[in-house]
Amino acid sequence: MPTVKTPRGYDSRGRRAAAQKTRDAILDAAEARLLARGYPGTTIALIADDAQVSVETIYKSFGGKPGLVRAIYARGLRGSGPGAAFDRSDRLRQHAADAESLMSLWGRLTAEVAVTLTPILLLVRSAAASDANMAGLQAQSNAERLERMRHNARFLQERGYLRDDVGFDEAVDIMWLHSSPELYELLVLQRGWDSERFARYVADSMAGALVRPASPRP
Repeated sequence: MPTVKTPRGYDSRGRRAAAQKTRDAILDAAEARLLARGYPGTTIALIADDAQVSVETIYKSFGGKPGLVRAIYARGLRGSGPGAAFDRSDRLRQHAADAESLMSLWGRLTAEVAVTLTPILLLVRSAAASDANMAGLQAQSNAERLERMRHNARFLQERGYLRDDVGFDEAVDIMWLHSSPELYELLVLQRGWDSERFARYVADSMAGALVRPASPRP
């Protein structure tokens, strides 16, 4: 009997991988151009040329320069470790042995995210003065970070980790300060601290300001 050939299935995984590779190339090119030339000085045509794609591809995928910056921001927010940084932060809370250990883990995570995210946030801050889209992204970023700090402060309060003289709102503000791009800008970008030193400072400073002192051993 003649062999009947079965049609090959559509390789959707290969298609998705190729699309993701193109998307990553566009975002890499856009981030490099934006950080080098600033928001006003970067054009879609320059980014398309660097990424070796058409201008139409970028508009179709991201809707223009504001959409590109938002996508770069979302990517930076994930950090460089396995999985999204905010998911890892939630897991850290559940598995930390004590408050001091949690502060140390949060300090390292804060430094990790700051490396990728702070240059983008400083770009957004600079462009926000004259661009409504960037002003909107800056407000969104601030609101999201404040909500995450409320989430973290609530956990500390519920676990009984907070000092007696630190209220919930003050704890939120302290954590808001230590996760700010401005702190990383001052200490790392301007004063030349390395990421490890910055992580230790964040952990030690938050622990001293927030954490209830351990009871002395009998």
